[in-house]
Parts: sequence; structure tokens; C-alpha cells
Amino acid sequence: MKMPALFIGHGSPMNLVLKNGFTESLVRLGGTLPRPGAIMVVSAHWLTAGTYVGCLDRPGTIHDFHGFPDALYKIDYPAPGSPEDARNVARMVKRTRVKCHTDWGLDHASWAVLKHIYPRADIPVFEMSLDYSFNDWSPKPLLYHYELGRELMELRNNGVLVIGSGNIVHNLSLLEPDINAPPCDWAAEFDGIVRQKLLDGDPMALVDYEKLCKGAALAAPTLDHYLPMLYTVALREKDDALRFVFEGFQYASVSMRSFQIG
Repeated sequence: MKMPALFIGHGSPMNLVLKNGFTESLVRLGGTLPRPGAIMVVSAHWLTAGTYVGCLDRPGTIHDFHGFPDALYKIDYPAPGSPEDARNVARMVKRTRVKCHTDWGLDHASWAVLKHIYPRADIPVFEMSLDYSFNDWSPKPLLYHYELGRELMELRNNGVLVIGSGNIVHNLSLLEPDINAPPCDWAAEFDGIVRQKLLDGDPMALVDYEKLCKGAALAAPTLDHYLPMLYTVALREKDDALRFVFEGFQYASVSMRSFQIG
């Protein structure tokens, strides 16, 4: 069965233990998705020099956050890995050398989302990193990432669910303390334009995101959380439907917009 592809705006680690519209949408999503043979997460939290995939039989749960309640650090997600699928990714990508990595497990861009979608942790999971080594430790051009994502199309036909996990709008310097604070005007504008470009099927506009509106620089002051969306968009074929799994904001400057392709 051809698998869909997802982009999930994962937001704060607090969503691990909160029951809200966003986490409830992930629970519902898990009830509608076909069961994949494996899951590959393109993670906003694994930034590397070059591109890597996790080739681990048992990836550990990485608590890559600080200053949160103790309960979050006790949560485990003991899903098995899928080293053969990871090695297959390394074989299928031609535009760069994708290397196997055996130290990095599952960071919270993966398991904090999957904890709600697949709570049994019984589906093999591996991550793909973002190459962040270009031009003084900044990501390669956005078109590079989009085109790399296009090379992953075969995964959907091989029963692998690809999830880009980041946030379309992610500005931690302008957070409000209230999780339910209304979004900043610039954040809502950028998120709304991206929404329309997704519906229009206009990936090049999303690659050239800085031209979308004046607030683009505030919406994505760094690209680590924006780039995973491009990998998901790259997997969209001509006849694939797109539906929004969740639409909304947390803390005024983090878009939780999530969508499914196919």
C-alpha cells in the first residue's frame, strides 16, 4: 500500500502530557492512517554536517529539552529501529552521500509526536537528519533540501510513513507564556500564506519563503523547524490530496499547523 506523508508541527515538549486540540488531533490521526511497515522522521532537532539516517536496531529515547517537569524525562518510547530501511534511504539518494549513524536515537521531534499517534511504540522508527553545515553552520539552500526530499518518493511505495516534524512558524524569542495566547499578526499572516500555497500546490513559493511576506524573517528566524515541511511537500505527487490535520497556534509564535498528503 502506498503510504501518505505527514508534516507535524510538534511544538513544545509539554504537549507530551497535555490534552488539547493538537494532541487530540494526533490521536485521531493514528486511528485513520494505514499501518506502515516503518516510519522515517525528518527531524528539526537533528542537525548535522552532512545527511545521516539512524541505523539502529533499538534507538534510545532522547530527552533533548531542558527546564521541563520531571515527569517528561521519565517518559520512554521504546520503538524498534529499522536499519534496513535506513540503509535503503542511503542507497536511493544520489545527489549527496547519506551516511548511517549509530549514536543518535529518537529526539522529541519524533517520539513526542508518535507517543500520541502510535502509543504502543510497536512500529519501527528511524530518523533522518538535516544537513546544517553550509555557509558557516547554516542549512544548504532550501531548494537542495526540497530536491533531496523528491528522491525519497520510493519510500511511500515501500510502506514507509515519512513524517517531517518541525513548525511552520517557530520563533522562541517572541513566545508568550500562555499556551493559548492569540497568534501575533505577522505569525498568522505567514502561516495563512503558507496554508494557501500548500492548497495551491506551489512548492517553489514555499522554497522561496522569504518572498511570501514581510514577516517571513520573524516566522522562520532559523530554518531548522521550517525545513522538515519541505521534505513532506516534496513527496506530493500530482493527484495527492492534501488535508490539514490541525490548524492553530501555541504561545503566540509557534504554528502547530499539521497536514497529510495522500
